Amino acid sequence: MRRTGTNLPKVGQYNRAVVLDQIQLTDGISRVEIAELTGLTPQTVSGIVRRLIGEGIVREDGATVSNGGKPRTKLRVNAAAGLAVGVHFDPSELSCVVADLLGRPLVTRQQPVRPGATPGEVVAAVAGLVDEVLGSAGVDRDRVLGLGLATPGPIDQTLGSLVGPPQLRGWTRVPIKDMLAAATGLPVTLDNDATAAAIGECWAGAGRGVADFAYFFFGAGVGGGLILGHQVYRGGSMNAAEFGHQSVQPGGPPCYCGNHGCLESLISPKAMVAATGLPDYDAVRLAALTGDPVAVTAVETAAGHLATAVVNVANILDIDLVVLGGHGLRHLEDRFRTAVAAALDTRPLARAIRTVRVEISPLGADAAVVGAAALVLHTTYAPQVSELLSL
Repeated sequence: MRRTGTNLPKVGQYNRAVVLDQIQLTDGISRVEIAELTGLTPQTVSGIVRRLIGEGIVREDGATVSNGGKPRTKLRVNAAAGLAVGVHFDPSELSCVVADLLGRPLVTRQQPVRPGATPGEVVAAVAGLVDEVLGSAGVDRDRVLGLGLATPGPIDQTLGSLVGPPQLRGWTRVPIKDMLAAATGLPVTLDNDATAAAIGECWAGAGRGVADFAYFFFGAGVGGGLILGHQVYRGGSMNAAEFGHQSVQPGGPPCYCGNHGCLESLISPKAMVAATGLPDYDAVRLAALTGDPVAVTAVETAAGHLATAVVNVANILDIDLVVLGGHGLRHLEDRFRTAVAAALDTRPLARAIRTVRVEISPLGADAAVVGAAALVLHTTYAPQVSELLSL
């Protein structure tokens, strides 16, 4: 069972999202099954489905095999009914995608970011990329639900601004959300790249249907996203899950956050380059894959630090799944997954009760940009507990 609905009369919008959520999750589900899974009455489900079909968001598609009774009509999301644009702003690269209602990319584009680029230059570049992907996909702007922007943190969600990202000097309280909305003419949803990637996993990746999971995002640094009780957990300042700033080596190297021995300071691309003396991170990965002992040792050490951080998260949050993803993990996925899986088999306190799964994101290097598009879909369609609490 996933999210359950309620039959109180004031929560129609929430119930609508719960029903759509069940349809989005499955590859064909009947009205009866939705009622059984959500606790809503069959009449409520039928009414919601009728409206969703009328709006073109859901379609009837085939029927279940009968067991002697009347065959049940299958319902599926009409993927073409809504489109979202996603943008991932990495300090070194911009990625842009247009995705359908199931979070499936239609067109993706990338371009480098000039070192030292100003906020105005980045916003102009994003606006150009948005025009390019929409043109390539043959999509009219009026079909687009909105634009999701995934960026490095920290973020002030209330003001829609970046608050001094450590890798972007001079970017102090930049009102990036309003700037981008003005430049593109689209409503903008903003979140940090790791949380966006976690939401992408809910829509189109390893997190589909998983109630509680942690996402470790590997980009220029190490970030994280948390899904708890099927809801995105953002914390009091909306910047939760900074997994990269756990201290995993007491007395370790200083981190820009002011701490010492942070996971990010030990396993980020910059740290790996420094540990091996190789010219860049691509060289580190190639050397590790070809058996260079210095690079292999550096990767194994980094994987061990990551395993410690993952076990800490598993012990504190009692999650079902850990997902590893992001472009910084490319070509080293199996080595990191093996180390984390071994640690989760042997070190968490609850290991005798169940083993926490670990998976590599099927979204791969596109996790953050697909997640950025999923931000729009999630905000538009996913059931939010806050909607109930506000009643």
